[in-house]
Amino acid sequence: MTDIQTETEPLRQSGISAASERARSSDHPDCSSRNHTNMAEGVPSPSYSDCSSQNHTNMTAEELPDLLCMTQGELADFLAVLGEKSFRAKQVYDWLHVKGVRSFDGMTNLSKALRDKLGSVSRITVLRPVQVLTSQTDGTKKYLFALSDGNIIESVMMRYSYGVSVCISSQVGCRMGCRFCASTIGGRVRNLTAAEMLSQVTEIQRIQKERVSHVVVMGSGEPFDNYEELVRFLRLIGDEKGENLSLRNITVSTCGLVPEIRRFAEEGLPVTLALSLHASSQKEREILMPVAKKYELGEVLDAMRCYFSRTGRRITFEYSCVQGVNTSSADADRLKTLLRGMNCHINLIPVNPVEERSFRQPDRREVEAFKDQLEKSGINVTIRREMGRDISGACGQLRRSYLNENAAAEGAGGQTPEI
Repeated sequence: MTDIQTETEPLRQSGISAASERARSSDHPDCSSRNHTNMAEGVPSPSYSDCSSQNHTNMTAEELPDLLCMTQGELADFLAVLGEKSFRAKQVYDWLHVKGVRSFDGMTNLSKALRDKLGSVSRITVLRPVQVLTSQTDGTKKYLFALSDGNIIESVMMRYSYGVSVCISSQVGCRMGCRFCASTIGGRVRNLTAAEMLSQVTEIQRIQKERVSHVVVMGSGEPFDNYEELVRFLRLIGDEKGENLSLRNITVSTCGLVPEIRRFAEEGLPVTLALSLHASSQKEREILMPVAKKYELGEVLDAMRCYFSRTGRRITFEYSCVQGVNTSSADADRLKTLLRGMNCHINLIPVNPVEERSFRQPDRREVEAFKDQLEKSGINVTIRREMGRDISGACGQLRRSYLNENAAAEGAGGQTPEI
């Protein structure tokens, strides 16, 4: 891999292995399991207060309440049970979401006694970069992060003329089963917490020493299969008292979970919603995406129309172009009929070949011809710029290759190789 810059922490130092990731297959305790209510208004759930009064001596670190998941109102409620004044919540929230501190010792305007107390009854999510790959063709960076339980996730940083965009994961793995995607191989291991989603953005900002301007929730996982944590993440990252990233600069991608799309339309979050369409007919979509067998294409498109009518946000359709499968003239004609009258945009994505899959990328002329035919129908179309191709830039590819390399090393009884 002479054309790729790589920085890798040896596996034996990081404590991460393919075996440990497979072993931790149960759902991780998440923020939403604490039954938060009225989060948009910052009203804390009593469950956080209850946590601070519990005996934490028998709790593992992962079972302690995560302060990075809490709104400022929830922090005030949590700290009140510890006997602290309400202004402490603003101090802690500022340390976490403005200054980006990820240790209690770094909160220097808190007394040592309070820092020690917080360290004994709560935790702060910290992601550890295990590997960073830099593309030599376009500067795209791919990150592998280690979670506290030994799982691995990936994120991507892309640089555009309008700023820095980060693509984050919402789950460890995915259970949607899309035939062309590496993320779904092996299924879903667990959901990510809102703090783990947020930390992908803030950790990349820390490493790169520059602010992220756009976020796309299009990495590993189906965001709406982790609905509560997704919404909590969006409210945290958009909070003007914290990270204050414009929600209009965030895109959430879904394969088409109809109840969640309709529910999301009522959240009052002005994000862009992208549907992984990938086919022009129900029959084709069922072949590429098993979820289509549960939610019929017309039903999905009706839900997307509902989202537009409630939010006024133009819809994006992601369309992976697969050689000999979905880029014919007939496909273009069907798409014209399907999307007639919709305020939408189609993003054509030449599919990235995945070793375990048989799908191949069409040549550029085929994609351009498909684009031209759609544009003649009055549809707004772009071809996604291919980024990070030389560093397994597509969703799930780097994590998959990392786990395969480590599994092979473990099976051989040798040291885990550095990639």
